[in-house]
Amino acid sequence: MTKKTYTFLDLKTVNQPFIPQINDAMKRVVDSGRYIGGNEVADFESALAASCGASYCVGVGNGLDALRLILRAYIEMEVMQPGDEVIVPANTYIASVLAVSDNGLVPVFAEADPRTMNLDTSRLEEYLSPRTRAVMTVHLYGRTCYDGKLQTFADAHGLKIIEDNAQAIGATTADGSRRTGALGDAAGFSFYPTKNIGALGDAGAVTTSDPQLAKAVRAIANYGSDRTYHNIYCGVNSRLDPVQAAIVSAKLPYLDQENALRRRIAAIYESEINNPAVTKPLFADDFSSVWHQYVIQTDNRDEFRDFLADNGVETAIHYPLAPFDQPCYSKIYQPDRPVARKLAASVVSLPVSRCTSESDAQEIAAIINSYKPANQ
Repeated sequence: MTKKTYTFLDLKTVNQPFIPQINDAMKRVVDSGRYIGGNEVADFESALAASCGASYCVGVGNGLDALRLILRAYIEMEVMQPGDEVIVPANTYIASVLAVSDNGLVPVFAEADPRTMNLDTSRLEEYLSPRTRAVMTVHLYGRTCYDGKLQTFADAHGLKIIEDNAQAIGATTADGSRRTGALGDAAGFSFYPTKNIGALGDAGAVTTSDPQLAKAVRAIANYGSDRTYHNIYCGVNSRLDPVQAAIVSAKLPYLDQENALRRRIAAIYESEINNPAVTKPLFADDFSSVWHQYVIQTDNRDEFRDFLADNGVETAIHYPLAPFDQPCYSKIYQPDRPVARKLAASVVSLPVSRCTSESDAQEIAAIINSYKPANQ
């Protein structure tokens, strides 16, 4: 009898329900004869801005560029200058930090909360210096990282709040009144194919309600030009492809449906996993998490993952090294961030996409409950 496999993620399966809409979107672009910019990009920008409650949206090449361009725009606007500091989570994907250092700014790594795995907003004063200009809050794994403490801290010290919203499109504040992407001064989105709503290639966006920032980002992303052959910045080429814009636009109306599916899977894990060798994430029973990843912690990660693999359960690690321990940063930054390091050594991501049915989640929970560490 063939053992059942619980797939972590298969993009063909994820995109299957949207094939007619994707085909229509691609044909529409081909038939339009407009392959850079045009109505598809403009319509996408309007839809995304409306979806999250921001005044402006600028489509860009990818999620990293979205963050890079926000910071570059602030430098051009003389809000920041090279050498200034940006507080970033010590537990995040490295893109959050690359965007800072790529602009000649200095990342200051803020410790994580062990239960949410997000930035610990109660400790922000520890990282403040006269050179601090912004906090980059990362809605990691799809969980909103924004509260009154963060806003009060930023307001008190005149700091910008920049959201890394690559993993949390559609998530809200705890009271459900506001969506990520419109909580701070600007936000960067990624539509990498693995996201809750993904393109069929790289794609990203910046949202903001600051007209000057939106104008600067748009110009910098288009070779620094404010009009044809007139370059006001030494810019870059990071324009959103209209094919990808059309595809994401076609999927955007189904965002809440896709996120609801992930919430149902997460709720099953929360209710049915009861193995003391596993620490579950702090559960959000509201809309403040869209569960881009469902990440547990265990002290015997390799053994645990081998056990799950032997039982057909595919898993992943997000992420095996804290960014400050990556070779590109470890010789420059050596902060004492024990929570972030422990998370990097213990996190395991369980299947939580359209590839996982509710019965699959129940079976995976039962498999996890049957795991016993070898040293016990």
